[in-house]
Amino acid sequence: MTYYLIFTACLLVMLVGLAGTILPIIPGLGLIFIAYLAFGFYDQWAHYGNLVMILVGGLTLLSIVLDQLASMIGAKKLGASKAGMLGSFVCAIIGLVFFSLPGLIIGAFVGAVVFELIFNHQEMDSALKAGGGALLGLLMGAFFKFIIAVILILAFIYLVLIKAPLESLMG
Repeated sequence: MTYYLIFTACLLVMLVGLAGTILPIIPGLGLIFIAYLAFGFYDQWAHYGNLVMILVGGLTLLSIVLDQLASMIGAKKLGASKAGMLGSFVCAIIGLVFFSLPGLIIGAFVGAVVFELIFNHQEMDSALKAGGGALLGLLMGAFFKFIIAVILILAFIYLVLIKAPLESLMG
């Protein structure tokens, strides 16, 4: 009984983490990683071990780095300069701190546009294109984090509820 309560608690933490891949105030993949750790310690690593934890940790770190770079990369792909990429990053962080998710989205766009206009003296259409790239990159980063989170949650369910019982049935 306790086993399933711990499993359910870890799964709920993972689902909150899944929401966190979209809502930036929740540390999405970090919560999923912590749930993997917690369940591993609870069942003394009976269902997965070092390799799984290295993979989960690696995917978590990779997603954090890529998420931070996604907006800047999107802006660069659509013609932003270093100033536009910096503006996107800085204003996305400021927007997140003061206005949560809408601030993050608007901040990434506005930051790229404003920095392009001020520091590179770009025409409005070029600056708007850079802002669109920043926004596109931000959304792509969130999409990939969400996909990684879903895969990690499904892997957890498989490892704990499907693989282990099948192995015990087969001897």
